[in-house]
Amino acid sequence: MTKIAIVTGGSRGLGRNTALHIARKGGDVVLTYRSREEDAQAVVAEIEAMGRKAVALQLDTGSVAAFPAFAQQLRTALRATWQRDSFDHLVNNAGHGEHALIGDTTEEQFDRLVDVHFKGVFFLTQTLLPLIADGGRIVNLSSGLTRVATPGWSAYAAVKGAVEVLSVYLAKELGSRGIAVNTVAPGAIETDFFGGAVRDTPAFNAFFAGITALGRVGVPDDIGPMIASLLTEDNRWINAQRIEVSGGQGI
Repeated sequence: MTKIAIVTGGSRGLGRNTALHIARKGGDVVLTYRSREEDAQAVVAEIEAMGRKAVALQLDTGSVAAFPAFAQQLRTALRATWQRDSFDHLVNNAGHGEHALIGDTTEEQFDRLVDVHFKGVFFLTQTLLPLIADGGRIVNLSSGLTRVATPGWSAYAAVKGAVEVLSVYLAKELGSRGIAVNTVAPGAIETDFFGGAVRDTPAFNAFFAGITALGRVGVPDDIGPMIASLLTEDNRWINAQRIEVSGGQGI
């Protein structure tokens, strides 16, 4: 039976790349978007052009109150498109960046990071647990910044660190259902994350390239294929791990 993956924040960046590589490996995809419906539908079209099935659903992962309605939309989409009441893989990818020194970080910045990157991941996963098939997979996105301290990223890295701990507990609690849970921690990547800073700001790009063993920053194709591979049977025995994909950042 074809596996179905949900990829949050799948309209752009790493989420888009991950969704496309899941499709290339023979999977189908439900991708979420917050505001870029046109971009999301373009990803759906790309996946359908591969002969796979895809659906795009709107979701603000920082709004826990929206999750029950999203779960109902998802149930409807699963039945209409796949004649199923469950899906197999959840990739909690959606997110944003806030760069500020500790002394300059506002409560609003902090709360939004917590809402999207930690509270949202916790409660969206909780909401969708009844719909995840036994034997499924959950991948949570973290960051190389939880290991390598870079000034200005304290709040962002802290909430990603919380997700890494959550992943271990999810793996423990869901092990009886055969559900594996892992964290993938990318290094600096050329996407439109944080306004495309790594991609478009030469000094920023050069800084991260200079602290990376392979001498460059990453691109989406360094990450998406790895996440897609982690969802396959080839990696069925990987569980409760933090897997950094950074080209050797900060070593």
